[in-house]
Amino acid sequence: MRIIVGLGNPGRAYAHTRHNVGFDILDIFAKKRGVRFSSRQAKALVGSLDFYGEQILLVKPQTFMNESGQAIGTLVRKHNLEADDVLVIYDDLDLPLGKIRIRAHGSSGGHKGMRSIISHLHSDDFPRMRIGIGRSGEAIDHVLRRFNRKDRQIIDVTLQQAADALEMILEEGIEAAMNNYNRAEE
Repeated sequence: MRIIVGLGNPGRAYAHTRHNVGFDILDIFAKKRGVRFSSRQAKALVGSLDFYGEQILLVKPQTFMNESGQAIGTLVRKHNLEADDVLVIYDDLDLPLGKIRIRAHGSSGGHKGMRSIISHLHSDDFPRMRIGIGRSGEAIDHVLRRFNRKDRQIIDVTLQQAADALEMILEEGIEAAMNNYNRAEE
């Protein structure tokens, strides 16, 4: 079993904001796979997918971003998993808008949702996919803002690419996805 986490904030007020790209990517992936987020477990919406005999839980924590680790830590313990059985998808202010970066492990990079997950898992040794949302003005205002029309066009392409990257991670492994999606600036 593995857990794929998309980070975001719950509620309509935060839907499709920059901070919620993790939720958006999981929604695209789930729709493609016919998965519904029909279960509530450990303060999270959960969908389940049988992927070539392996159970994959798609998880959208329903705590606010800064407490995302509560749900993830509980689910990892409940299913007797290790930190590296978790993949986290989230926004990154320090990446240019539309860039995808996949890593096998790493620090929180200052992202409070990731800081919470690392704290609850007692490890930073798990894969992650960062989605560039760019930086403009005050960080808190920027991440909670919706994309303007021009940026929306860019991020919509990125969200689809990220869902495809997730598919590649599951089918071919993280190294293949890193080689394919971690492209240098064009």
